[in-house]
Amino acid sequence: MHQTPFIGELVGTMIVILLGNGVVANVVLKQTKGENGGWIVITAGWAFAVIFGVFIANAFGSPGAHLNPAVTIAFAVLKNDYSNVLSFITAQLIGAFLGAVLVYFQYLPHWKATDDPGSKLACFSTNPAIKSPGANFLSEFIATIILIIGIAAIGFSGTSDVQRGPIPSGVAPYLVGMLVWSIGLSLGGTTGYAINPVRDLGPRIAHAILPIHKKGSSEWGYAWVPIAGPILGAIVGAFILRMFSF
Repeated sequence: MHQTPFIGELVGTMIVILLGNGVVANVVLKQTKGENGGWIVITAGWAFAVIFGVFIANAFGSPGAHLNPAVTIAFAVLKNDYSNVLSFITAQLIGAFLGAVLVYFQYLPHWKATDDPGSKLACFSTNPAIKSPGANFLSEFIATIILIIGIAAIGFSGTSDVQRGPIPSGVAPYLVGMLVWSIGLSLGGTTGYAINPVRDLGPRIAHAILPIHKKGSSEWGYAWVPIAGPILGAIVGAFILRMFSF
């Protein structure tokens, strides 16, 4: 097999979900070594997941390492180039689903040890702390705008000084991870900060399909929020950036 952007997006997204949902499982499932580790552990785990997902996506053929349809859509709008949107989002959705399946197998004995169906669902997809669709949508919308503007700003950093040039490429993934960490710590307590449609949809599909012991509902009635909120946030974020000639 060859390194291609499609493979890079698929494998990179798979790693993000494996490590990101993996840390959730480690904290919320019963009888794990990380049980009750708390929100700081979860947000840190997700940040590290993004860092290494980006590096791995680069290694497997995706220089941009979007790993998120919101990022793909935002940069398509920003550059007025939609040629990669369908292939990238397809790869990201497949990768997210596979990453969630790997989390299931990684924690195989712990699904039966955990009684709460909500905790099991949390290892796959997001769910709000207080269910209020309008407010939940707004949370995802705002957080995704910050994500898109933050990523663009990281890419812009240093380019205004022609003598310095841009930041080294190997530094950018760490900064993106820190951005995701900041969003999780500051804005994530309302909905669990999907800020990525396939991060929620792929694992939610896996939750619905997999034979998880007494798993309960996959909460499809809420699933539109972590899809629509990030997509619209990405579009608005891109138009804000275009207003300032990014």
